[in-house]
Amino acid sequence: MITFSNSPEQDEVIISEESVVRERDLVLYNDDFNTFDFVIESLIEICNHDPVQAEQCTFIVHYRGRCSVKSGSYSKLNPMRVALCDRGLSAVIE
Repeated sequence: MITFSNSPEQDEVIISEESVVRERDLVLYNDDFNTFDFVIESLIEICNHDPVQAEQCTFIVHYRGRCSVKSGSYSKLNPMRVALCDRGLSAVIE
C-alpha cells in the first residue's frame, strides 16, 4: 500500500507490506484402532487442548468421522500433524 501526504510542506511516501497468511485447519479423522483416552491425551499434549476441548473433539471425530482440531498457518500446524501421525492417528491439513 502506498500513501501520499496531502501536506504541501512535506511530501511523504509510506510503503507497507501486508502479508496475507492463509488460515488452514488441522483435521483429525476417525479410526478403529485408537482409544478415546489415547486421542484425548494426544490432543492435550500436541495441540495444547484443555481436557474438555480434547474430549469434545474426540467425540466429534467418533460420531462425524472427522473434526477440525486446530486452525492456523501451515507452518504452525504441520509439526502438530506430523506428531499426531507419528502416534498412529490420521490427520491432514486442509
